[in-house]
Amino acid sequence: MSEQARKPKVDSTLSKGLTILESLANSRKSKGVTELSRELGLTKSNTFRLLQTLKAIGYVRHLDDKSYAATLRMWQVGRATVDNLNLRELAAPEMAYLSQESQETIYLAVAEDLQIVYIDKIESRKPIRSWNPIGGSAPIHTVGTGKAILSANYDVLREKVRGNLTRHTERTLTTIEALDADIAETRARGYAFDRGEFRDRGLSVGAPIMLGDEAVAAIGISLPDVNLPDVGEEHLGALVQHAAQAVSRKLSRQ
Repeated sequence: MSEQARKPKVDSTLSKGLTILESLANSRKSKGVTELSRELGLTKSNTFRLLQTLKAIGYVRHLDDKSYAATLRMWQVGRATVDNLNLRELAAPEMAYLSQESQETIYLAVAEDLQIVYIDKIESRKPIRSWNPIGGSAPIHTVGTGKAILSANYDVLREKVRGNLTRHTERTLTTIEALDADIAETRARGYAFDRGEFRDRGLSVGAPIMLGDEAVAAIGISLPDVNLPDVGEEHLGALVQHAAQAVSRKLSRQ
């Protein structure tokens, strides 16, 4: 059988519609027909027809300035996908292990646009501790779990995050050059480290949970700097890296 014969047939209309939807979902601003058609190499008439279809089924909304934006339907589908992966259930033993070993707050997080959202946690019992609620969020470039996901998916996310490096503390990485260097270090050691980049004196380490070549979540330890153990970040980093790898293996077997 020839290589061409083995290739699955692709519905061009569906493919183009999904490309438009991805473009809108990944953009922080709405886009018009002309901009989308030029960006994606489609005719204006084709782009317009596809937008009308996406609007009719609830994935796109038409704004007063005649531009288009993705609706929360995309977010709902993404959240359902995460839930169907059973991440909380799969990660529960590793989170419990990290809690026992570190006595600090443990988080399970996923990415939404350029934010991370905490979908599960185990509280620290120490009197001085880190705290974020389940459902809370943080910019992806500022915390350990976020930088872990960012490092694994950097080829896709680098240009998106470049213009959104908002400052939160004096330690926040606000230039793409600084972030590039940090990501290189993260990839080399296998875990990310937040040195008080989101909250003053708040530290965190995180490692990516992988499904194939993509990070779908991250697991991390968060703590005040006064609680950093004598063994330092390397010990905590090794713990989260081991935990994330264990969850990744379980995820791949589903």
